[in-house]
Amino acid sequence: MLDELKRGCDEILLEKDFREKLELKRPLRVKAGFDPTAPDLHLGHTVLINKLRQFQDLGHEILFLIGDFTGMIGDPTGKNVTRKPLSREQVIDNAESYKDQVFKILNPEKTTICFNSEWMGKMSAQDMIELAARHTVARMLERDDFDKRYKSNQAIAIHEFLYPLVQGYDSVALKADVELGGTDQKFNLLMGRELQKQYGQTPQVIMTMPILEGLDGVQKMSKSLGNYIGINEPPSEIFGKLMKISDDLMWRYYELLSFESAQQIQNHRRSINEGANPRDIKFKLAQELVARFHNQQAATQAQQDFINRFQQNQIPDDMPEVYLPNQTEPWLIGSALKQAQLVSSTSEAIRMIKQGAVKIDGEKVADAKLELSPGETLILQVGKRKFAKVRFAQ
Repeated sequence: MLDELKRGCDEILLEKDFREKLELKRPLRVKAGFDPTAPDLHLGHTVLINKLRQFQDLGHEILFLIGDFTGMIGDPTGKNVTRKPLSREQVIDNAESYKDQVFKILNPEKTTICFNSEWMGKMSAQDMIELAARHTVARMLERDDFDKRYKSNQAIAIHEFLYPLVQGYDSVALKADVELGGTDQKFNLLMGRELQKQYGQTPQVIMTMPILEGLDGVQKMSKSLGNYIGINEPPSEIFGKLMKISDDLMWRYYELLSFESAQQIQNHRRSINEGANPRDIKFKLAQELVARFHNQQAATQAQQDFINRFQQNQIPDDMPEVYLPNQTEPWLIGSALKQAQLVSSTSEAIRMIKQGAVKIDGEKVADAKLELSPGETLILQVGKRKFAKVRFAQ
């Protein structure tokens, strides 16, 4: 059980405590908090939710905490400016959307949805002052983001110091045995351990999960960076985006997103070493994830649509790979075609685009000024026989 729960984790604090809790022979209270700052979840968010599902399948109690109170403070983690708080209306709308989406992974009948306004909203000013007195400014400034802002004379609002205190107190209010969070949340998670000790509780175990790389395989998955896969996207979009990831990144996605066993994933690796096409293994991952967020019929149809589109355009499995170097200006389609040696000049590229002979991932390009998104792997095609797989240099 321990090895299964450790899979994909970045760190467990403390593993000795975790072993002891697992030996208690009772369901553990496993907490994870989400601030409803955005209504749409992507695959990066699901890394943590998948781990909750693992705990749930093993019979543990899942506490899915929606930080409707902390969402109105604004999480300062990783920010170099004070984060704008959300209005109460925004928080409520986003929280409802969260609930609808997480139950595509978690069993709703075995999940307790909590809102930290249930206890924080009842705190008096005196209660909040007493909570604030349990930590020092010096310790707060040990946080990397606070420390950088302080040293560079950037503003830190007083209310931002309250965020980790409130998140920590959530663990006290819920009597959490285990708290999950991203690696960037380590300071806040440790605050929960510290406050539980001060309130006379057995401190929770902290389990940090990695930040999932986006489609580019470099930067974290983010809607603002355009390298994300939203779980509410249409089946064909999810499937198509997953098929664009590199073969190396596929294994990272298998580890953090798939519910297949470690042995099954090892078998996939072995089959590729023995000559299997990596595309077929990627098909299995895309099928699994589309089925999770839609259904199996939609996953099967998405794969068939993908195959039909590529067969129709006679796109070969084996083609040259080209890396576009970093540059200050966006890559235009004409320049990319020239860099990939699919045309001899940008003027030829423009002419081929006007003739309808240029395609990206099987779709015709009509705009000669099209800018390529750096978060994707693209199949460029000129005419019927010239192909190149284009990636962006890291």
